[in-house]
This record gives sequence, C-alpha cells and structure tokens, in this order.
Amino acid sequence: MHTPHAKLPTRYGDFVVHVFTGADGIEHLALAKGVPADGCLVRIHSECATGDILGSLRCDCRDQLETALERIAAEESGLLVYLRGHEGRGIGLANKIRAYALQEQGMDTVDANIHLGFDADGRDYGAAIEVLRHFGLSKIRLLTNNPGKSEALAQAGIEAHALPLWVATNPHNADYIATKRARMKHV
Repeated sequence: MHTPHAKLPTRYGDFVVHVFTGADGIEHLALAKGVPADGCLVRIHSECATGDILGSLRCDCRDQLETALERIAAEESGLLVYLRGHEGRGIGLANKIRAYALQEQGMDTVDANIHLGFDADGRDYGAAIEVLRHFGLSKIRLLTNNPGKSEALAQAGIEAHALPLWVATNPHNADYIATKRARMKHV
C-alpha cells in the first residue's frame, strides 16, 4: 500500500508526506509530524474539493483541515490522513453538486444524498485503517466530531480517543452543521 514519501514544508509546519494506494486503487495522503507513535494526535480528513481547495463556505472542511494541521504541527508527533474518494461523504463531486442544488431547493444534506440514491454517509475508512497500521498505531487521539470514524477504528482494533474539532460556523454552513449534529450525531 505504501509508496513514495518526501519532506513537505507547509504554512503550518514541516511534515513528511506519504502517498498510499488503497485496496480501492485510490491514492491517499498522510502528512506525518515527527515519528507518529501510539497516543499521537491524528486527523482522518475526507477529501472536499469545494471546501479544501476552493474555500467554499457551505461546509466546515477547510477550517477543520487547517485547524487539524495547526494542532498536529504543535505536537511532538502526529498524523493527518487525507482520504481521497470521500467527496460529498462518498457520493463523488458531480453528485455533491447535485446535492447542493437540492439543498438550494430546501433539502438538508442528509435528505439530498438519500434523494440521489445514496446513504447519508457512504464513506469507508479501510484505507485510513491501513495507513494507521502502516505507522504501527493502535491507540490514538483522534481529532473528529464524527462518531462514525471512532466506531470504524474500534471495529478494526484501533483505540481512538475522540477530541472535538470545533470551528466557527458562518451564515452559509450553519444549517449544514446543525444537520450534522441533529441527524448524524456529530459533536
């Protein structure tokens, strides 16, 4: 699963970037601070082109990514796992834009995904589990608001102590955040 790695200086600090090809054939990234070890701070971040790259205010993804990188960079060691293929909680970019259009007509993010024929959250964390195992991690402090991530790791035998990753809301994502709390049990 593991492929190349190299130093990656960022605005948040210095990391080593690793590329992993999962069983799904998708290339995922891991940014390591120091030498990740049991008990280190970890963020499993799902790809979000509209938020992470374009700075969309419809979600909190970019803010969570940047906050996680800042927090990991402040630690002795840690890891950010960037899962590609998770766009729109697993529905893909085109369908995510279709879901946006449905949200503009009054649906929430959960109902829009379901209306398009998908689960509310169709993400799989198998690649993240493979990355954590590659680094020998069996016990981590996980930056997440999503209980599904901790549950997936626990089922794979990785103990994840969840730490909330709170970021400010804005007028464009307040309903989205409220839906995640109410319907998806996010913190």
